[in-house]
Amino acid sequence: MVLRGYVPTSEETLQTLAALRLQSINSDFSARGPFPRLEELFPPHVLHARLPAPCHRSPNKCRGARLRAGLLAGGLWGQALAKQRAERDQRLRGRLREEGASTMAAILEKWKLLQGMGRPEAMAAYLALVREWPGFGSTLFDVDLRAVRPSPQRLWLGIGAKAVSLYKPGEREPLDSFCYGRISSFGASDSSTFRLSVEDRDLLFETSQVRYSHCSITPYSPPGAFGVRADATPLEPSTNPLAPTVLPQGLCPMAGPWQHQPPVGSFHS
Repeated sequence: MVLRGYVPTSEETLQTLAALRLQSINSDFSARGPFPRLEELFPPHVLHARLPAPCHRSPNKCRGARLRAGLLAGGLWGQALAKQRAERDQRLRGRLREEGASTMAAILEKWKLLQGMGRPEAMAAYLALVREWPGFGSTLFDVDLRAVRPSPQRLWLGIGAKAVSLYKPGEREPLDSFCYGRISSFGASDSSTFRLSVEDRDLLFETSQVRYSHCSITPYSPPGAFGVRADATPLEPSTNPLAPTVLPQGLCPMAGPWQHQPPVGSFHS
């Protein structure tokens, strides 16, 4: 989830997490040791976000530029335009390599500072950092809130042990949070729409994971609510950081809607 950008935090913290992961995998820094690729340590989207946007003009001007480029592509200027695009792509790739090298150098410097730290300590420090996000431990679903005009709003639907929360992607604090006592009903309106009724509000979400969203809410529900057996027990975060956890399918793909996960202390992306 860290590598896919689903743990909002600062770039400095992401570098520290990468260094802790290296310490856990390789122990103390050594120039001769095997190094994982940067994308196995650091979220690639952070590097791509540093690159200049392809068009900084207004949408109408951008469309006009693309139209002119399309008309010219079949004429004498076609080869010149293709060459310009190739040169631009090459510059962007070069910039991306530079940003990647700079980030890797910063990670290695942080790794050197961890000399002497054992693997359990590195894992504990890693988990302590990611647990600073209030949404840690939730199962996240990528959804579009349908009620928003003129277009749906892309959100994360986080289903936790005590509440269902809505996050703007990349932001630490939830836009809204609903404890299970406030949720009167939930379910699938159709194959792509998930409905959540909170007191006098109906929230409709477009998602390709309707089935898993429904499954994931049920076990977290308080005993006796939403048709859950009276003897059912909501899932609570384990006090043992190495205990296996059972979670529904969210933004981290699994083989099915329910599956035992690796120990929380292991570094699986």
